[in-house]
Amino acid sequence: MSKLIIRKVAVLGAGVMGAQIAAHCANADVPVVLFDLSAKDGPPNRVVDRAIAGLAKLDPAPLAAKDLAGHIDAANYDADLERLCDCDLVIEAIAEKMEWKLDLYAKIAPYLRADAIFASNTSGLSIGKLAEGLPEALRPRFCGVHFFNPPRYMALVELIAAPATDPLMLDALEAWLVTRLGKSIVRAKDTPNFVANRVGVFSILAVMHHTARLGLGFDEVDALTGPLIGRPKSATYRTADVVGLDTLAHVIDTMGATLPDDPWHGYFKQPDWLQALIAKGALGQKTRAGIYRKDSKKILVLDPKTGDYRPSRSDIVSEVATALQTLNTAEKFAWLGASGLPEAQFLWAIFRDLFHYCAVHLEDIADSARDLDLAMRWGFGWTRGPFETWQAAGWADVAKAIQMDIDAGRAMAKEPLPAWVFLRGSVHEAAGSYSARDNVLKARPTLPVYRRQLYPDALLGEAPADRGETLWENGDDASGVRLWTRPDVDARIGILSFKAKLHAIGDEVIDGMCEAIARAERDLDGVVLWHEAPFAVGANLQQVAEACKAGQFALLDGKVAKFQQVSMAIRHAQVPVVAAVEGMALGGGCEFAMHAAHRVLALESYVGLVEAGVGLIPAGGGSKEFALQAHRRAQHAAGRDVFPFIQQSFQTIAMATVAKSALEAVQLGFAQPSDDVVMHARELPYVAIARARAMFEAGWRPPLVNRAVTVAGRNGIATCELMLVNMAEGGFISEHDYKVAKAAATALCGGEVESNAQVGEQWILDVERALFIELLKTEKTQQRIAHLLETGKPLRN
Repeated sequence: MSKLIIRKVAVLGAGVMGAQIAAHCANADVPVVLFDLSAKDGPPNRVVDRAIAGLAKLDPAPLAAKDLAGHIDAANYDADLERLCDCDLVIEAIAEKMEWKLDLYAKIAPYLRADAIFASNTSGLSIGKLAEGLPEALRPRFCGVHFFNPPRYMALVELIAAPATDPLMLDALEAWLVTRLGKSIVRAKDTPNFVANRVGVFSILAVMHHTARLGLGFDEVDALTGPLIGRPKSATYRTADVVGLDTLAHVIDTMGATLPDDPWHGYFKQPDWLQALIAKGALGQKTRAGIYRKDSKKILVLDPKTGDYRPSRSDIVSEVATALQTLNTAEKFAWLGASGLPEAQFLWAIFRDLFHYCAVHLEDIADSARDLDLAMRWGFGWTRGPFETWQAAGWADVAKAIQMDIDAGRAMAKEPLPAWVFLRGSVHEAAGSYSARDNVLKARPTLPVYRRQLYPDALLGEAPADRGETLWENGDDASGVRLWTRPDVDARIGILSFKAKLHAIGDEVIDGMCEAIARAERDLDGVVLWHEAPFAVGANLQQVAEACKAGQFALLDGKVAKFQQVSMAIRHAQVPVVAAVEGMALGGGCEFAMHAAHRVLALESYVGLVEAGVGLIPAGGGSKEFALQAHRRAQHAAGRDVFPFIQQSFQTIAMATVAKSALEAVQLGFAQPSDDVVMHARELPYVAIARARAMFEAGWRPPLVNRAVTVAGRNGIATCELMLVNMAEGGFISEHDYKVAKAAATALCGGEVESNAQVGEQWILDVERALFIELLKTEKTQQRIAHLLETGKPLRN
């Protein structure tokens, strides 16, 4: 299989999906030409220009950095089709109407290069029928590439072959989508709505049916079908609002029109209340009203019985909540099946009918149970797929219960469970996942790109992940660190992992880091700081709060000094230390990453020095790192004044700003332009190990200890304080905010020294630490820490 080189992409259609697909290509540094119809008046590209401008207003943000919109060029079908000649991949993303798509295909086909790939982002139309509208020579290079919304954040892309699609082209495209765009691929069959939407929309329809049958409120159902059962916070009805009620209705209608023989066909229709909302233009989040709407500060929810809105509630019957939170999966399902509570009956029914539907249709819609389960996890954000949940609940017992309900007429359809269900005890095993079509267990895909994923998304029942070879560890399973290697990858690059919950940095982690780095210097060629996300949520505040309460400030001073020593050990280790960052890297976690010799960041890395939120300043070397960056930049500026380069850092620390992507982390100075940004998070350890190896082989050496740093000094502090005075007088910050921010300015500017004086790095560390301890002694900082620990929310006092 030859490597696929894609230098430029065209996206046809600047609607919600088309514009966001273009944005995600831009996130991956792939130039994009975004097409749509010519405007009826004004500039011909006005439709696309508005779509590109609108990307900056969407939340969550489609662009990983706002300036990436510059990677997207506007074009229209009347004047710019020749620009398709420069594109290696063309993705069609217009409305889901077969005739519209075929008309567009006829228009653009003459302009596609002979080696260009053409793909449709259709969410459910037949790829085979679409291919029939293309010239015969183009059909081998045509396929379905179905992104899920929003494309930046949802991992799933369904890849669908047409009858004439070149298999080698499809393999190469899959590899490109995985590594360049960071997507997780399911090869779907060319059936209506493919895999994830077929199952996901059925699940929504089942929820709607049982909501009405049992007389539950939409808000009650959302409280039941969210995180308590491993689904996203938006649950069912809020998800419908986010997707768009018109979009949901279209997918339901597509199922009704294209699946006439489905045993559940009678349910493939829009409920009356959904039709009524659409008729009056209440389409969900995009129109600010749908199943839910906001009235001043109140959230209202539709009451389908009256057609009016009422205040939304999120209460759950205590017995149901307790069962869902405390019982294991098998006990939970046994309890739901036996309970007479309407909420319990509802949950059993929606799972029963979902399992039933998936079992009957597995052979038709997916190559294996793995593809179906991963499609739901990646495309709908479920913690477990349907078959995983069934297997965890006890395969045989649940199968018997489902069949009993089918026989008694309680299930949504009379179709019996397939025979294979009763011949198996599970569908996911160490040898692979079950394929109903081929009646075998199938192993994972073996494309070379997947060798880069040392730890792919694991399914319940699969062979356990390779835990590597432990070299040394301290603490227990919930504290300390583990130094280990993957000998099959690189036996002399160590992996250093934190074991504490959320990878908080407590005493055991600090102690372990000191020892592990010393061992790595002696025995290894490099170290990678890596574990599953989050990278680290910062210092263990519980330990800090307990020491404050006991008045042990001298002890805390010693702990902070040791924390600083670890940061400096990372920076000055005699082997390269590479931080592999995914998810949150906050406070001390951010400081550890900043001190690494190199960073490999997943695109979705949320990095920041957030200490101001609890009334503190960075004291693990974060302020020192920003001062050092300002010093370096000033060396190449006229006058060599460091203060202009301190201002952004001051605002970043004082406002506890968190980068919303790896690219923003670079812009804010938490990472460097030379660092690696990995689009697929599952490739992170592989890339970080390779980077550490390359650095060692290139003769990497650590920087000098205690280098001289030119600092802004007193004048810099005074200038920062002027900004604070204005904010305080305007009522934007409290008195304690002022105190914390001034301390941040003092540390960044190197303390009370002359402007542009030179100090050593250790001097700045000492200033950081002294100010940190001084703030810890204040009542208001202690109140902020206690409030965060009790509520999980910041306190402004």
